[in-house]
Amino acid sequence: MNPADAVELEQMRRQLQIFADDLRHIVGEERHRRHESEVAFRELQQAYQDMVRTLAVSAEMKDTYTSGHLDRTYQFALALTRRVAPELTAEPTLGYGYLLHDVGKILIPDSILNKPGPLDDDEWEIMASHPLRGFELVKPLRLLGDAAMVIRSHHERWDGRGYPDGLKGEEIYLPARIFTVCDTFDAMTTDRPYRKGQSIDDALHEIDRHAGTQFDPEIAREFLALCEERRPSSTEELAFVR
Repeated sequence: MNPADAVELEQMRRQLQIFADDLRHIVGEERHRRHESEVAFRELQQAYQDMVRTLAVSAEMKDTYTSGHLDRTYQFALALTRRVAPELTAEPTLGYGYLLHDVGKILIPDSILNKPGPLDDDEWEIMASHPLRGFELVKPLRLLGDAAMVIRSHHERWDGRGYPDGLKGEEIYLPARIFTVCDTFDAMTTDRPYRKGQSIDDALHEIDRHAGTQFDPEIAREFLALCEERRPSSTEELAFVR
């Protein structure tokens, strides 16, 4: 190799070394920025989760007759979702919809929400507005996405006789169909001032009896199978089915 070529080769090596050093610096800076972004995202996500739970708990605290309902139905619904449509559980916002299903009750007068007896027709009309009120309340929360339809549609019925939209069959958002079974089961097994909660066996019999009318028949069957596998002695035990 002549001297000129050797000098040129050395210059190329130096340039490559400078490029490599610059590239390592850029990669290091990018990793640092990415780490900061991931930390910021996790913090934002946690803050959002905390806000959702606070809003959900506020609604539950307003209804003095539903203590524990929020966590029980949330666990019921997640367990049933894992069984019926496991792909849905990858989306964390779905759980937000389950947690916030009764958020519209914040806007229902206490005199109706906590009335120690059956509601009259006018009171029932106001109570039945809570799914739509809840949906309108959370609509600005874009991160909730389609899960807001759990709030709006969890009182729809498979036969089209539910509310607020009278949807029928598969017109009803699938997670709302899942949640409806869980919500109804918990309501039936919960004591109220004007009635004693049903036994688990009686409530499961009602779920079976209304499969295909009130409930999506396939989802109702899967809920019954889930309970049969667990054989719970109380709703508290069933609430932590995995």
